[in-house]
Amino acid sequence: MGTLFIIATPIGNLEDITVRALRILRGVPVIAAEDTRHSRKLLNHYDITAQLVSYHDHNKQGMTNTLLKMLERGDVAVITDAGTPCISDPGYELVGRALEIGAQVDVISGANAITTALCASGLPSDGFRFLGFPPRKESQLKRFLDGVSAASETLIFYESPNRLLKTLAILNEVLGARQAVVAIELTKFFEQFQRGTLPELAIFFETNPVRGEVTLLVAGQSSSV
Repeated sequence: MGTLFIIATPIGNLEDITVRALRILRGVPVIAAEDTRHSRKLLNHYDITAQLVSYHDHNKQGMTNTLLKMLERGDVAVITDAGTPCISDPGYELVGRALEIGAQVDVISGANAITTALCASGLPSDGFRFLGFPPRKESQLKRFLDGVSAASETLIFYESPNRLLKTLAILNEVLGARQAVVAIELTKFFEQFQRGTLPELAIFFETNPVRGEVTLLVAGQSSSV
């Protein structure tokens, strides 16, 4: 029985990968990646030649069984397009199944958009709630936000650039004019942190369309920041 390695990869800058991660990736026979074309760029950059297989939300049911069979014969590594697998990305189902069959699971920590954005946001970091991607439908989003409106912790979301304006407007409607931060393209060349109240951010992004990946942080109810 092999070991299942859950390996964090850079969220932007290719240098943001640990020495241990590179050692493991060079030593495993199989790497399961969310997007093989995207991950191939990282592996080629570091001369990693392991077999690369696709593992994502649309094929995970079938591929989980395939990866478990591979795991019975040797080590398997799981990576995602950016950051740490199992966090808003495929992986946790595979981890659960691997533990059921008695495999060892080893996490190689590293880059993560949540903590990167939080550390640079200026918002309280002694407590936070990561809420993933918020619901797309307006009615569902409002109910979702009602459920966390009394939370004192900093709220952290991932969001699509195409939906950012709508989400900011509904956040302001439900939560009020709280302090917030929009983090864009973290660790990349065009990294941007835009800070202000929710209505101020909505006004800014009306005339400054977002391009790239977005992490959205909103102050908790009792925050004085």
